[in-house]
Amino acid sequence: MQGVDRYMNNMEEYTYMIESADGKQIKRLIALQTKSKVRDEQQMFVAEGLRMCREIPDELLIKAYISESFYKKIKEGNGDGGELPEDFFDNKDYEIVSDKVFEKVSKTMTPQGILTVAKQPHYSFEKMIDEGKKTILFVEDIRDPGNLGTIIRTAEGADVDGIVMSKGTVDIFNPKVIRSTMGAIFRVPFVYVDDIKDSIVRAKKEKISFYAAHLKGENDYAAIKYDKRCAVLIGNEARGLSDEVSKLADSLVKIPMTGQVESLNASIAAAVFMYEIYRQRRF
Repeated sequence: MQGVDRYMNNMEEYTYMIESADGKQIKRLIALQTKSKVRDEQQMFVAEGLRMCREIPDELLIKAYISESFYKKIKEGNGDGGELPEDFFDNKDYEIVSDKVFEKVSKTMTPQGILTVAKQPHYSFEKMIDEGKKTILFVEDIRDPGNLGTIIRTAEGADVDGIVMSKGTVDIFNPKVIRSTMGAIFRVPFVYVDDIKDSIVRAKKEKISFYAAHLKGENDYAAIKYDKRCAVLIGNEARGLSDEVSKLADSLVKIPMTGQVESLNASIAAAVFMYEIYRQRRF
């Protein structure tokens, strides 16, 4: 790690360390962490933590920022720093940041000491609904970042081919969403659409059957045979699916409940459907 050695040779002077939160780089980092408009304009986002730094593809990584204390662990081969490949920083652009400044940039309660600025990946709706895709998830106006992140992570585990999101859905590059995906953000294709109803109509022309998770569903989710190309519709946490979207479904499907529970959390409901489809297709 030539860059690391360069810094360590001057450690007493901290020649290359960012110690002020007033510089352009740190202000940009804070803006990327807190403002979706800035992320949209710059087509970038921040991925924080060891796991995300390991998961991010090289072609998307723009720059890494490392806290002073974490940097010392990397150099000494102690603690969490040892979890990074020895050559991780070879040919990568990075900066050392004082612990105090890093805490101002970080969006986690206990910062691990490393974050990266990355390019936003882009996917095509047309490719997502082409013949090779078996299972797609459509979500309407999911607002909770943790829910969306969990849905993306679960989608990877359940072999879902892609996620289509209404424009009213929370920003997928929100730091809380990114953390919740646990790296799946880099492997599950996703798109935002201006008109989810139009997108459903277009997908149905490709012989994709739609099943809506709905409280008024007449069919048990486990009684459906998902043997063809299909899509699951998941609605907003509080309101569920809009009537306009529900009417486009081929079937309204329910998850049976006992006790006084009326519905499940949106990410849990999505997981139940995704894994039932995956189970049927595995056996």
